[in-house]
Amino acid sequence: MKRGTRKIETQLAVIGTGIAGFAASIFARQRGLDVAQFGHSGAMAYTTGYLDLLGVHDRRVRQDPWAALDELRQDEPQHPMSGLSNASIRAAFDGFTDALGDMGIGYTKAGDRNLSGLLPNGLAKPTFSVPDTMLPGITALERGAKTLVVDFEGLQGFSAKAFEVNFRDRWPELSSARLTFPGMENRQVFPEVLARSLETRATQEALAELIRPLLKGVEYVGLPAILGMHMPDEIRARMEEAIGARLFEIPTIPPAVPGIRLRETFERSFPEMGVQLEPQLKVAEVDFRPSGATLHLHGPMEDLEVEASAVLLATGRFLSGGLKSDQDSLSETLLDLPISQPQDRDAWFRQEYLDPRGHPINRLGVEVDGRFQPVAADGAPIHERLFAAGAILAHQDWVRQRCGAGLAIATAHAATESAAAALG
Repeated sequence: MKRGTRKIETQLAVIGTGIAGFAASIFARQRGLDVAQFGHSGAMAYTTGYLDLLGVHDRRVRQDPWAALDELRQDEPQHPMSGLSNASIRAAFDGFTDALGDMGIGYTKAGDRNLSGLLPNGLAKPTFSVPDTMLPGITALERGAKTLVVDFEGLQGFSAKAFEVNFRDRWPELSSARLTFPGMENRQVFPEVLARSLETRATQEALAELIRPLLKGVEYVGLPAILGMHMPDEIRARMEEAIGARLFEIPTIPPAVPGIRLRETFERSFPEMGVQLEPQLKVAEVDFRPSGATLHLHGPMEDLEVEASAVLLATGRFLSGGLKSDQDSLSETLLDLPISQPQDRDAWFRQEYLDPRGHPINRLGVEVDGRFQPVAADGAPIHERLFAAGAILAHQDWVRQRCGAGLAIATAHAATESAAAALG
């Protein structure tokens, strides 16, 4: 059977389906651009749902991310966020979280302080914006409120007892319980399965009946993140009314519902927004011309050829496939963009695995100019219609700096702005 080739045209082609790629598509549509986005499953399922801005700088946890950003600009002028103003970063977060709210997932607005996001192991981390389903847990911790955390027989990736034990000193009024999830008796269960089951009213009512007898004096109830895969805020509201207490989600270990929820929300909502989304197709080749580029994609049933006036690369690092390495060097996988790196592989790492400074390899990536255009060794743009955003960028260590979402959202906003300017 002869393979067909489908052809489409767009103003901006976004390559990558992580936070940076999805944010870029959102910002492009907010600017009125035609957008097509391509990628594969990416690393979205490995996110907690929290949106960090800058939680750690100079090896210290920071409560004020804006003051930390001011210091970052002084200490690390090459960091991708150092060239962006606080006002532009705040606007990026507001634009992104507003869009999420329109899609059905409420998020807290950009504030002046970091929040203490709860983690499944009974610790807290600095983060900037959280799903509305998780905010009551942060409030309960701050108040030291009487709280019950629940897990389920056979559940993988979350232990209410471990959560209670690790928080005991900070949260004396915290207790835990284990239940059998309705309809899941005598079996191993996973958060995604529970979340999809909890989208039915019958399961919501059955679970509420199990929780209610445990709530003597309890103000808050924490569950692993299972409040549905779609419209979690509505499910939380119904469950709160049924049990008579505030309810909140706690992220589980990945792959986790909050990340899968985000991805499915984008895939469902983007076509309605006018984004031509192909989330299961990887770009195999890009041919640049003065006025844009032609992207070639190969699917199981047909090929796709895309004529784009500009390209935004947001393919991430190693986990997402944006970067790769061999025995001698790092390379960018799709366009073979230059990576500024030491000649000796030994310089990628420090002697101690847990060196508090981190490893140099974590800061290697694609070099860009002030317009977020990838550049050659002489500083000249590789192409006037090529832009990049997110974790693929050099001079940042997003894991250690707790700035993954901030990096993705802020640089996607800036790169999209530059792309829009280039398109006139």
